[in-house]
Amino acid sequence: MSKQYCERNFKVSRRGFLKGCTLAATALGLSESMVPKLVEAAASPTRPPVVWLHFQECTGCTESLLRASHPDIGRLILDIISLDYHETVMAAAGHQAEKSLHDTITKHDGKFICVVEGAIPTKDGGIYCKIADRTAMEILADVGPRAAAVIAIGTCASYGGIQAADPNPTGAVGVQDLLKGTPIINVPGCPPNPVSFLGTVLHYFTFKKLPRTDQLGRPLFAYGRKIHDHCERRPHFDEGRFAEQFGDEGHRQGYCLYKVGCKGPGTFSNCPAIRFNDVGVWPVSVGHGCVGCTEPGFWDTMGPFYGRLPNVTVPGAGGGIVADAGSAGKKILGVTAAAVGIHAAVGVGRKLVQGKKNDEQN
Repeated sequence: MSKQYCERNFKVSRRGFLKGCTLAATALGLSESMVPKLVEAAASPTRPPVVWLHFQECTGCTESLLRASHPDIGRLILDIISLDYHETVMAAAGHQAEKSLHDTITKHDGKFICVVEGAIPTKDGGIYCKIADRTAMEILADVGPRAAAVIAIGTCASYGGIQAADPNPTGAVGVQDLLKGTPIINVPGCPPNPVSFLGTVLHYFTFKKLPRTDQLGRPLFAYGRKIHDHCERRPHFDEGRFAEQFGDEGHRQGYCLYKVGCKGPGTFSNCPAIRFNDVGVWPVSVGHGCVGCTEPGFWDTMGPFYGRLPNVTVPGAGGGIVADAGSAGKKILGVTAAAVGIHAAVGVGRKLVQGKKNDEQN
């Protein structure tokens, strides 16, 4: 591969780099004045060492990061962090790769970031995932406690993912189920949005701490709101307009996908705001419902994927807020009419009583 080819394909322009930091700042909910601090941290000549461990997974999380463009993975690897160990993209293999892992955690003991991709099998002593004759459990127990912080990228590393789906034959679990005493943050998704990962990394490098999380260990800046609350199809849900099946008129019109299985009402993520692939799309925007992949155990709890999520109330008993408003209006009119009728009846009664008294006096 020629030097010119490498530079043309992997070098990120200054403008693109700044755009990436600005995007991360926006995702983090930081003001514009904080962008220079993120840029300063990202451009620091002291690149924090990172060890990236792969366990039970499909490498989809790394793939999604490789497709990121703000900045691209080359810039992320070479300019922001020092990626000292990553089995998928590193040139070393075999004993050289294992030596690189050993040297990194020894030299930077307590100072490096550990990124974990994939679940960890625990059944039968963890024999269902072994690297260099060590189980994933042993590697995590060796590397994790020596890291400054651990980022569990993807739903597999966060909560076990599909490997932990019932009946979970390998006893797969997430990092937080095994590792104690080291700060851990979960960036779930199948795959997670690269901007959520980038924002977590930049937040740590800028403020020297992990971002605030919810009760499931997810950064609030990325998982603080339900997809349903900021989905572009939400007005259709509120007004009772739904796709009843894929390909029908409602689906072609871009109506709400709840009735064809969208799990947006029960899923927390920034997908509608950040989107994917640098072209402004995400599953719901192209006609497929959310499958709830950022939630623990979504393979079991969100299924069937094309069935309706229970316990979701559609306004107006399914007719939408317009029907709800119409129903409320009719009730108000009914109550008003009843009040007028009662008032009139009382008036008539009083007149009858008064007339009777007058007759008796005459």
